[in-house]
Amino acid sequence: MAIHPIEFRYGTEEMRKVWDNKNKLQKMLEVEAVLAEAEAYLNLIPEKAALEIKLKANTDHVTPERVDEIEKETKHDIVSLVKALAEVCDGKAGEYVHYGATSNDIIDTSQSLLFRESIIILKEKLVKFTKNLLKLAEKNKKNVCIGRTHGQHALPTTYGMKFALWADELHRQILRLDECEGRLCVGMMTGAVGTTAALGKDGLAVHKKVSELLGLKPVLISNQVVQRDNHTEFIMHLANIASTLDKIALEVRNLQRTEINEIGESFDPEKQVGSSTMPHKMNPITAERICGISRVIRAYVTPALENNPLWHERDLTNSSCERIIFPESCILTDYILKLSIKLFKNLVFYPENIERNLNITHGLIMAERVMSELTRRGVGRQTAYTLVRSCSVEANKKGKGLKEIISDNEEIRKYLSLEEIADIMDPHTYLGSALEIVNNVLTESNNWF
Repeated sequence: MAIHPIEFRYGTEEMRKVWDNKNKLQKMLEVEAVLAEAEAYLNLIPEKAALEIKLKANTDHVTPERVDEIEKETKHDIVSLVKALAEVCDGKAGEYVHYGATSNDIIDTSQSLLFRESIIILKEKLVKFTKNLLKLAEKNKKNVCIGRTHGQHALPTTYGMKFALWADELHRQILRLDECEGRLCVGMMTGAVGTTAALGKDGLAVHKKVSELLGLKPVLISNQVVQRDNHTEFIMHLANIASTLDKIALEVRNLQRTEINEIGESFDPEKQVGSSTMPHKMNPITAERICGISRVIRAYVTPALENNPLWHERDLTNSSCERIIFPESCILTDYILKLSIKLFKNLVFYPENIERNLNITHGLIMAERVMSELTRRGVGRQTAYTLVRSCSVEANKKGKGLKEIISDNEEIRKYLSLEEIADIMDPHTYLGSALEIVNNVLTESNNWF
């Protein structure tokens, strides 16, 4: 019986498969096999035993069901794995399983393999979403719209600027993920308190060889665990990615509001239903789901931070917590990335509303431009500001357009003709370097992937 929504509602199959019990067991068995291989290479165990361990170290021979059955008696997951693997090995090979290792050598190293698989999936979607936004930036770099600060109309901008801004941020998230992976995905085979004592003089050689065989960087120093600042960084980075996706989806939700309605999610009126009681509703459910789930992902930052301070060389308080936050953070981040790709693949534009909103203040958004032009014509900046602000207040009070008020202002007319005022008041031509900025992002993006 499914209980958690991840099991049936949220998540992708590819990320679920990374973190399902069978794959987690397989990764731990791979680490046990490589440990035996490294020890045989260094003549610590018979080569024949290592070959047998490697042959049997997979879920075809060591099943999750058998491990669970043994764990009911041992109350220890890694001991159960070791026993299950040892019992299927022919001859005396089983006697050499797990030689010189402690439980967390297997757990932390195998988790590095799981993180590596997860990062591949996450990065693929991050790259795809970034490329989609870059295409939208290219297509909409001249699509002029109103920019808003504090929820109020500010100055004209373009949808190309919005999409390019988000693409640039996602690129930084990709770079952070790459940097984080190097610190997170490490190998550890250092024994009970990190000294490799059980393997004597060959301990560090085994540690390094295991990591080499798994394609991991060997951790420089550990105690019983890889230090959790690495894992905290990863969870914090997933929260950071979620925050970016939340921001982007929130903008879509706001721009889809009835009174704004510039862009929005696609909606199938033939099949899709927005409300059980209001037949007219067409809600931004995909964007809202992104925003909602991002809160859950960010909530895992606190337990991740609290997993770093452990007693002495290690206690067990991080373990149960990590069994929850590692898979769920990866699965949910992957899921809202998928939703974000879907949302923007089917994004709908309403050009008539974009133009309507651009002019809804009857020219007040062009006040800065008038002030700047007056300053260029010799009026002091502070004087120009006061003059244009006075005109703006008057336009507001009288319900008139700013162009009309400015055209009637004798002081302003000393510096600007009616034709010049008409040109100045066109919001489509007050974009500064917006086109160049978007083009710079597009050009720079050629070096991103």
